[in-house]
Amino acid sequence: MTTSVPDLNYGDIYDALAPRIGDRKAIIQGDHVLTWKELDERSNRLARSLQEIGLQPDSKVSFYLKNCPAYAELWAACVKGRFVHVNINYRYVDHELEYLFDNSDSEAIVYETEFRDHIEHLKPKLTKVKAFIEVGDDIADFALDFESLCTKGNSSKLDIQRSGDDMYFMYTGGTTGYPKAVMWPQKQRIAAIASVDSADMDEIVQSVLDSPQNVSLAAAPLMHSTGLTTLMSGLARGSCIIMLPTPRFDAAVCLSEIQRNKVKRMAIVGDAFCVPLLQELRANPDKYDLSSIEHISSAGAMWSDHCKMELLEYLSDDAILTDGLGSSEGSGLGRLTITKGEKTQTGKFVVGANVKVFTEDLREVEPGSDEAGMIAKSGPLPIGYYKDPEKSAKTWPVIDGVRYSMAGDWCKVAADGTMTLLGRGTNCINTGGEKVYPEEVEDALKKVPGIDDAAVVGIPDERFGQAVAAVIKTTDDQPIDEESIKETLGEYIARYKQPRLFKFVEDGKIRHENGKINYRAVKQIAEG
Repeated sequence: MTTSVPDLNYGDIYDALAPRIGDRKAIIQGDHVLTWKELDERSNRLARSLQEIGLQPDSKVSFYLKNCPAYAELWAACVKGRFVHVNINYRYVDHELEYLFDNSDSEAIVYETEFRDHIEHLKPKLTKVKAFIEVGDDIADFALDFESLCTKGNSSKLDIQRSGDDMYFMYTGGTTGYPKAVMWPQKQRIAAIASVDSADMDEIVQSVLDSPQNVSLAAAPLMHSTGLTTLMSGLARGSCIIMLPTPRFDAAVCLSEIQRNKVKRMAIVGDAFCVPLLQELRANPDKYDLSSIEHISSAGAMWSDHCKMELLEYLSDDAILTDGLGSSEGSGLGRLTITKGEKTQTGKFVVGANVKVFTEDLREVEPGSDEAGMIAKSGPLPIGYYKDPEKSAKTWPVIDGVRYSMAGDWCKVAADGTMTLLGRGTNCINTGGEKVYPEEVEDALKKVPGIDDAAVVGIPDERFGQAVAAVIKTTDDQPIDEESIKETLGEYIARYKQPRLFKFVEDGKIRHENGKINYRAVKQIAEG
């Protein structure tokens, strides 16, 4: 059964809004300000430039960018030109980058100058790519200048018929360690996250005109679903999107930008963002005026109860905190919303619309039964994983004629319908919103000379929720220098995937007699 949703497209929404709110601010990063008129004209020119390069509807475009106005301009150009957004994790090393560029069939790669060395090294292998486009001042000889593509040519609205089935990709981690591209039709995503409140374009525009402009801070990386959702959905509501002027999250800068721009809404990634914010607020309790904040939302990682309650003390009495449960494979699994004075318990989520919980044999869990099950969401959903029908069938099964998203989140359902999260059915590690799968790290560790065996687990971490820990068996039962291990790992996996803790053990401590890793014992060793 397929759920019918309005045939909406982000490109059409942006086209409809721009002529009516052109003087409003659209993007701010430090002193860099783009009005809606400028964003509209620059993205129109960029879309035409991509067409002239040879891109067609459904051509894939890699966004190898940190948070910057160029990300927003490229996003708008892609949805207007019917090109497919491909998110690139800029923390990846060359081996991982090559996989993403190739697996996505990217025909254009837009990258920042600081990543040029990686592009130069990989360029001979990327035979599908028609154009390399650089964002910066001193452009490489082999690349096109992003700024020129945005400032030259016809800036008028594109003469193009779009569809709600036009897609964007959101790469997410996989159990094998290789990311998979979740294919989201725009109309399904617009419906899933309630980007707009109406299916009628005139009503969408009028709603924006009748309301004070929202100011949203995209604190999370745009390369991840939480950050991109802030951008795509915020622009669909005519918002002004604030981006931090620092390359990495800086709590003091974030709080200053909230005050300077009178930010109303902000999206974060759990404790990875909240802990440093609280540290800065404790150190400077009277420095920041946060009275403009109306709503802070989080998704992608644990947001501890005590952090939420403390953060509320620095906000106005009307401020709302929302902890959303979802994944790249399906949004709206559950929600926990609190205000000042409310008592709540971390992990207790109100079940979202069209959500059920099933056991492994696909029996529906009875609320209050104390039986664990996997969370399943029907309604607006992605098509599946790009070029992976087998895993798509497992993640989006059809149960009694209804198609669900089941990404592997386990829970128990209380009699009152609230959910207590148990975690992923796999040993996936969530460190600051980044997914790290033990098998990939273990494979990389075994490439280090002198390491005979390795097991990787997540251990509690105050800021990031979990930290990656490795329990290692060496060939001669002697510890190896940790810096030499990291040097080798740097050739195979990104830094955030590398263990922060190493424990060295003797033979027989890592695996069961049947040869499988004894993750329970490994976790006890790592935490001990």
